[in-house]
Amino acid sequence: MVRWSVVIPSEQWATERLFQQDVVVVKGGPAGVSPGDEALLIADDHVVALGRVEKAGEYLALAYLRRAFDEPIPAGDLVAGGAVAEADFERFAERLGRPLPKRSWLVSVALPIEAAGPAEAVRQFWSHVSDLGPRELPTYVWPSGDELAMQAFVLGIEANQDPEEEDED
Repeated sequence: MVRWSVVIPSEQWATERLFQQDVVVVKGGPAGVSPGDEALLIADDHVVALGRVEKAGEYLALAYLRRAFDEPIPAGDLVAGGAVAEADFERFAERLGRPLPKRSWLVSVALPIEAAGPAEAVRQFWSHVSDLGPRELPTYVWPSGDELAMQAFVLGIEANQDPEEEDED
């Protein structure tokens, strides 16, 4: 089996970080890639995941095996978009580590809505969520049972939502 590196374009990477997907599809890829091959996925000069090629051709479909979305690994001198030496591949695969065990999280979006009734409020809520989306709408997340650990995220990145703290800067 040949080991590869595949580049995720910056614009696609920005979207990829926002939504949980099992497979990423990228246009192009190294010549010779075959289903079953493994690839390091590179975005913005960082190794962000390890995947298995599901389909090859003009578009590559890669199933995620491991992810480092929140702590990408600098790619250094790793050749982007080509065959990867076994030792280099194993070094990055080891740094990606094994998937962490899953735990329960509570995720919330709360918006003040003025409406004539609850059904209208729900419709307006979903319209706002659709219009604002993850690029503008803060989402709150905390481990189940630990509400004091609540954090706000925008674009998949922790974002301070306390205006008093912003004024202190």
